[in-house]
Amino acid sequence: MAPGIPAALERPHFIGIGGAGMSGIAKILAQRGAKVAGSDAKESATAEALRALGATVHIGHAAGHLADDASCVVVSSAIRPDNPELARAAELSIPVVHRSDALAALMEGLRAIAVAGTHGKTTTTSMLAVALSELALDPSYAIGGDLAGPGTNAAHGGGDIFVAEADESDRSFQKYDPQVAIVLNVELDHHANYASMEEIYDSFETFVGKVVPGGTLVVSADQPGAVELTRRVRDIASLDVVTYGESEHADVRVHKVTPRGLTSEVTVVLNGRYLTFTVSVPGSHYAHNAVAALAAGVALGIPAHNLASALGKYTGVKRRLQLKGEAAGVQVVDSYAHHPTEMAADLAAMRGAATDARLLVVFQPHLFSRTQELGTEMGQALALADASVVLDVYPAREDPIPGITSALIIDAAKAAGADVTAVHDQAEVPAVVAGMAKPGDLVLTMGAGDVTDLGPQILDHLSS
Repeated sequence: MAPGIPAALERPHFIGIGGAGMSGIAKILAQRGAKVAGSDAKESATAEALRALGATVHIGHAAGHLADDASCVVVSSAIRPDNPELARAAELSIPVVHRSDALAALMEGLRAIAVAGTHGKTTTTSMLAVALSELALDPSYAIGGDLAGPGTNAAHGGGDIFVAEADESDRSFQKYDPQVAIVLNVELDHHANYASMEEIYDSFETFVGKVVPGGTLVVSADQPGAVELTRRVRDIASLDVVTYGESEHADVRVHKVTPRGLTSEVTVVLNGRYLTFTVSVPGSHYAHNAVAALAAGVALGIPAHNLASALGKYTGVKRRLQLKGEAAGVQVVDSYAHHPTEMAADLAAMRGAATDARLLVVFQPHLFSRTQELGTEMGQALALADASVVLDVYPAREDPIPGITSALIIDAAKAAGADVTAVHDQAEVPAVVAGMAKPGDLVLTMGAGDVTDLGPQILDHLSS
């Protein structure tokens, strides 16, 4: 059976409880029997789901929301120091616990798989959660997105495996002690926290160094940053390194990925044997995510053929090339991609699925710092679409940076030969896109912000 509730988390209060990472931990604690409370900026389906589990969820942030008997206050790196509930915690001498420390405490005593990388974490973690559940192993899991099937981002399971998305953005993944660590890729991102690629490598090395003695690193044999990381950690004597990918030197070699509409058929070579299975999402990058999941499960002793079959039950994660619907002969798909590599991968996947159809993109840049550093590359990625609509930068947790706007992306896209339209009023987007789209086209809403809300609105305009 899985462990119970760590003493410090018996009566936790989460500031920003509706966030993807925070809500997952809150759900697991509530399912384990903790008295969970918290607050969030606005009402949401996540807040309702937490209430259904017995949690108390306040809307808005106020000192009075924090109960005097709270055992701790859980925060993420996005919570600002002047938050009134954080100030009240200081007055009451209530311990403040970072989200990553809370997650690490939940993983204690279990065989943990921590999934890291600049891209693909949510998908790979989800694939493992679905496959292990399908095999009746009843895992616990914490994911940065909602599974399309169960419709949740976290669950407390009765088995001895815990699958967790490991976030490198604020170095919090360094808190975990996994039995299996997956590193999908290593690229420069999160520019507010990392000044150079060398800092990124150092951070990932620390993460890999926390794998328990005798544990396994599953790492890409294709992506240059991952290859360099492998070179740096090869000398860790207690670490078993398993590489995967198309490289002829990969331990788990991707022999072939065959597109089949919005799915793919994947053939791998593992221990000298060919193994073929289906991945129910398009694109070679998602196929590689599935192979990483396969390698991680095998590292825990799960038979490869059982795991491969179970991976075929994965039907996607919300916002990861999620089909939102079809109207007037136009399909609308939603993508969370916000880094140029992710954008290019998802656009290539949709291009493969679209065949002769036009691909129209609604892109919302995420974060001023990312736009400043990678705006040119974002624009170049948009050249893979037939036409794009670009929105203003979604600030999330950041304050504006003078001179940094979505114009940086638009200029780069046009220089790369892209057909781009700037739309500053988000309310105008559905009508603009409906006017552009023709029967047979694919529309892709893309970005990590509230651009996801536009899919249903575009479908409504197309219907009318």
